[in-house]
Amino acid sequence: MSRPPLPPFNEASAIEKVRLAEDGWNTRDPEKVSLAYTVDSHWRNRAEFVQGRADIQALLTRKWNKELDYRLVKELWAYTDNRIAVRFAYEYRNDSNQWFRAYGNENWQFDKDGLMEWRVASINEHPIEESERKFLWPIGRRPDDHPSLSDLGF
Repeated sequence: MSRPPLPPFNEASAIEKVRLAEDGWNTRDPEKVSLAYTVDSHWRNRAEFVQGRADIQALLTRKWNKELDYRLVKELWAYTDNRIAVRFAYEYRNDSNQWFRAYGNENWQFDKDGLMEWRVASINEHPIEESERKFLWPIGRRPDDHPSLSDLGF
């Protein structure tokens, strides 16, 4: 299975890869998202260490069952031949209707077919008021004209 764009990355292909990852995560579909990763992909997500698509699907299912109305923006930070670093922010609410904004960085490594084999994420979050939300598009793909993280000063 091939998942273009493929390494080695240039600036344009790295930006495209980041946007495709963002679009996938904004579907909130654990099975679909897991297909972007190798069958034995390694993840560090906060304090959780998982390996393989089944574990990734389980983690994402737990995540999106708790993080309601989830909306994510990713932005390219750096890239090399088969690695990409991104920064991101996302907003969600919990089942008590408390809103949160999370910020973080991810380091990605891809195999020759463009599947992610390593994902290391560092994430922190804080509560926000609903009136402080910045990610207000309908659930799903972020509109192309929505401000970037840099435009928002994040």
